[in-house]
Amino acid sequence: MKRMNCVIAGSALFVLVGCGATNDYTPPADATGESIFSTACTECHKPLSGNVAMLLSEDMANKESITKKFQSGSMRMPAFKNINGEAADRLAEYVLTHSDTNR
Repeated sequence: MKRMNCVIAGSALFVLVGCGATNDYTPPADATGESIFSTACTECHKPLSGNVAMLLSEDMANKESITKKFQSGSMRMPAFKNINGEAADRLAEYVLTHSDTNR
């Protein structure tokens, strides 16, 4: 029983490691949305098929929500606070243009 509690606690800790984490990646000034996605996102978000980067829910299928998500992070996703301004616009546009919406 004690071993099971340790396994559960370890698993919970592993899941929560990304919470509140920040990634200090800063894209070059002339980076395209595709190159930013390739560098910052594909470690966790593998393109689904062909030209589809992600599957977005309807409430995430807009540039503002996408930008807020990668700048703030979430459960296991670190915040990318250094992707802002025009680079953030290019990344959000790339994700929006190259994603399908889950309806």
